[in-house]
Amino acid sequence: MPAVPVPLDAELRVAYDAYLAAEPDSAPMSIEKLSVIRAEIDAEVAALEDLSRGGRFTVSQPSVPGLDGAPEIPLLVCTPSGAPASRPALYSIHGGGFYGGDHRTGLDQILETAERLGATLVSVGYRLAPEHPYPAQIDDAYAGLLWVADHADELGIDRERIVVTGFSAGGGLGAALALTVRDKGGPRLLGQLLLAPVLDDRNDSASALQMDDVELYDRSRNEFAWSTLLGDARGGADVPQYAAPARATDLSGLPPAFLDVGSAECLRDEVLAYADRIWQAGGEAELHVWPGGIHGFDRKAPEARISKAAVAACRNWLEHLLATN
Repeated sequence: MPAVPVPLDAELRVAYDAYLAAEPDSAPMSIEKLSVIRAEIDAEVAALEDLSRGGRFTVSQPSVPGLDGAPEIPLLVCTPSGAPASRPALYSIHGGGFYGGDHRTGLDQILETAERLGATLVSVGYRLAPEHPYPAQIDDAYAGLLWVADHADELGIDRERIVVTGFSAGGGLGAALALTVRDKGGPRLLGQLLLAPVLDDRNDSASALQMDDVELYDRSRNEFAWSTLLGDARGGADVPQYAAPARATDLSGLPPAFLDVGSAECLRDEVLAYADRIWQAGGEAELHVWPGGIHGFDRKAPEARISKAAVAACRNWLEHLLATN
């Protein structure tokens, strides 16, 4: 019996249809399309005055040493004006399927969250696949975090109150960063905020099969993303947990996690399995599965009721985490 896709939320369906009408290129992702996608992203880089949110943030763009002699890593540091010293920090890792995205784009939602919390936002720019395959991405994210912790005093942040956050590929890298810090040392992460994280290179879950070709980020695009990162190793027996966190055999000793995913996206079951395994290991996780949600729905349709609920749940979790630590 063939799989029956989960219906999309009604408001999201309207927004998604409008998005497809405006962006009709739904052809499978390919290496040949990378330059076009990256050019589109570059065109959306926000001006510093926009990132400052009317002067409510002071914005700087340091470049910091890479890991073990790797190239320098660009950071974006947005410091809330007038906030007291020893602030919490949100360490943001951007999405984009490992092959695209930029640390200066797509920050509206997380900047608003940082402003509400009086937190500094640090966004890290990592090297992109396939030109720079694994482990370049996690190495850069790790090196950036180590620099932030080492310079916490001058940044005015509390190195004990750093929360890693990321969406999609950035969420997967956030989970990998939590594993890396646990195993290799570094600042204690207060939490991990994993939004529709890309966690499993095997790409063979029931939801990956069920929701294939239902939306733009489907099983084929997920396979392309993992292939750019891992090449021929994708799906094989030797993929390390710091590349694909779902490969980890031990999820104990991790910071509290927030995970969310849509019921109508291909990543659904790998996110559910990851949360379940954190609980089995005695860890703390809050999981939200948004009915009828597609990948990145709160970004594609921010005014939809489901999107507002998802953003509120994320902020409530962060507020509780910071208030109790």
